[in-house]
Amino acid sequence: MSNTPSMSNTPMTGTFESGPPTSPTRRFDRGDLRRRLIQDSGLLIALIVAVIVFSLTAPNFATEQNILNVLRQASFAGIIAMGMTLVIVSAEIDISVGANVALSSAVLGVLYANVGLPMWLVLILVVLMGLAIGMFAGFLRAKWNLPSFIATLALFLGLRGLAEVISQQRTIPVSDPLMTFLNSNPLGLPLPTWLLIITFLAAWFVTTRTSFGRTVYAVGGNASAARLAGLKVDRTRIAVFAITGTLAAIVGILFTARISSSTAVIGNGLEFEVIAAVIIGGTSLMGGRGSVVGTLLGVLFVTVLGNALVLYGVSSPAQNIVRGAIVVIAVLLTNVQTGLIRQKN
Repeated sequence: MSNTPSMSNTPMTGTFESGPPTSPTRRFDRGDLRRRLIQDSGLLIALIVAVIVFSLTAPNFATEQNILNVLRQASFAGIIAMGMTLVIVSAEIDISVGANVALSSAVLGVLYANVGLPMWLVLILVVLMGLAIGMFAGFLRAKWNLPSFIATLALFLGLRGLAEVISQQRTIPVSDPLMTFLNSNPLGLPLPTWLLIITFLAAWFVTTRTSFGRTVYAVGGNASAARLAGLKVDRTRIAVFAITGTLAAIVGILFTARISSSTAVIGNGLEFEVIAAVIIGGTSLMGGRGSVVGTLLGVLFVTVLGNALVLYGVSSPAQNIVRGAIVVIAVLLTNVQTGLIRQKN
């Protein structure tokens, strides 16, 4: 692989520190590592400053109950964002995750309340359904060469409609000890937060310590070169969508446990919140660059900001304006930092 001529002039980006320098999927990029450190440290400082300012100025921001609410809310978006980072790093996009969350909740309620299946079996079936939806999105992209935006947009519309049909636009009460546990606070932290921590650690390990993670970066950096190098581009694309679909189904279950009911209206706008957090975390929409560390910081920053705006009494339209402005600023800062680092190198 190291002797493949077509790969010699192709920059493969990522933050991997191991592997032979001649391997196109493991090449160490000092400029990209430096950019990641600058990006992540800057976002961490911004998050710390925001928490301090909001604690001093926003009513009840620093209370224990509000902190738990922030952690729980960040977990819903953060779990999906770990998978979305892989999708965007591979130069794709998935806007169907919010609809997947809604369908998962609707199917859960119908299977449990109407069909009468035991909750443990319902949860397994819902997760498998999310996996299948993600794989189908990846199949549309990989095998039929349908742009991922178009493929997931079609799924977004179809899954939303299917969720409403299945639930008959009704809210179905869901009461089960297993769902009560999913809404509990083990060791003082919400269970979804523990799941976010586990998901983050797994995503970090995959992206930095496995050949699959390096392949994701290679595909996002240059899919044609990756294919010539013998990498399984189609399989990788299907895999990243399958991961995100599975995580979306899990979040649909957690949302249902949170409100103790199944409904087809949850998850509205969640896909854009997730994508915004990933972008703010420094992942490039062009693919090939990004890290789950930055994504985690982006999720926390977006959630903390949104919570503070609510406590300040800012209207929902004004909140959206602020979030949109932050996304634009984050992208501009990333571009400026990347340009400065390239000039130095």
